[in-house]
Amino acid sequence: MKVVIIGPAYPLRGGLATYNERLARAFKQAGDEVRIVTFSLQYPDFLFPGQTQLSTETGPTDLAIEVSLNSVNPLSWLAVGRRLRRERPDLVVFRFWLPFMGPALGTVARLVRGNGHTCVVAITDNVIPHEKRPGDGPLTRYFLSACDGFVTMSRSVLADLQRLGFGSKPALYRPHPLYDNFGPPKPKAEAVKALGLATEFTYILFFGFIRAYKGLDILLEALANARVAALPVKLIIAGEFYEEAAPYEAIIQQYGLENRLVRATDFIPNERVANYFCAADMVMQPYKNATQSGVSQVAYHFGRPMLVTDVGGLAELIPAGVVGYVVPPTPSAIADALVDFYENDREEAFAAGVRQEAKKFSWEVMVAALKEVARTL
Repeated sequence: MKVVIIGPAYPLRGGLATYNERLARAFKQAGDEVRIVTFSLQYPDFLFPGQTQLSTETGPTDLAIEVSLNSVNPLSWLAVGRRLRRERPDLVVFRFWLPFMGPALGTVARLVRGNGHTCVVAITDNVIPHEKRPGDGPLTRYFLSACDGFVTMSRSVLADLQRLGFGSKPALYRPHPLYDNFGPPKPKAEAVKALGLATEFTYILFFGFIRAYKGLDILLEALANARVAALPVKLIIAGEFYEEAAPYEAIIQQYGLENRLVRATDFIPNERVANYFCAADMVMQPYKNATQSGVSQVAYHFGRPMLVTDVGGLAELIPAGVVGYVVPPTPSAIADALVDFYENDREEAFAAGVRQEAKKFSWEVMVAALKEVARTL
């Protein structure tokens, strides 16, 4: 099968790029011919909240990546769409995560489908965004109406597609595969040493870019709970601020939390990801709303227990009491879980549960789902 994946990839950085590159390798392993079409411009600078959109790492040498799509230049949409229409790939997989991308991706999809041969299937991270803005609905519908079918990574997104009126199109739910591209797990002591952390403390991890919906403020308030403060535990904050840091700094100052934090608030390159996860006793996802999270799949790969909040689709992949905790998004509930985790020595049992559950999440399953949707068309 001739496959084209359209979405972020090198030289862009971040979880979406990592996912698309790993998916391309899975197609290759299945014997398919695959290339990625990525953005020459993903976001205008004034819309991008981070430090840089570009990776500083060496690019993959085993993948065909074409840098040609400009999210704000309709001429590039037309050029990419018309070229793919002529090339007639069997399957084009779009990665859709944000309404802003609707015009560019929807136009390309319409043009490609015009050849009467290519199937267009979207992996929809979200169809109702975490942070809503005027115009989200029309932009999202413009893209979704251009697709033949969908694969979602949470049941909540599958339900959202139906609520938006796209339930008649083929759609499958398959969980987010493991992020297994950050190297093998390593002993905790080795990771703690690599990060230069004090050995008299234990560590919990908040990982990923920092935005309001991810609930770092809730976690900081849980850390201030007197019962948690009595534990020899520090919070590692590993990820770049994608919004103003001031509200978080205010909480830190209010409760005197500075000496209980390890700050790594820059973008974490791939070669350092293993150290942060393997140094932690538990990975914290105190989100206020969510569909699914790639952080869970990194934690599964490294065998780390997790705490997630019972919002969106997060709990679908986290069996409570088996791999960790599913709690309401409140400081008191998170504090209760942390106290239980440490006072009752849950780490070993949860880590064993994580290793068992991780066997369910494979890239082969995701590739098979995309092909299954295409076969129904």
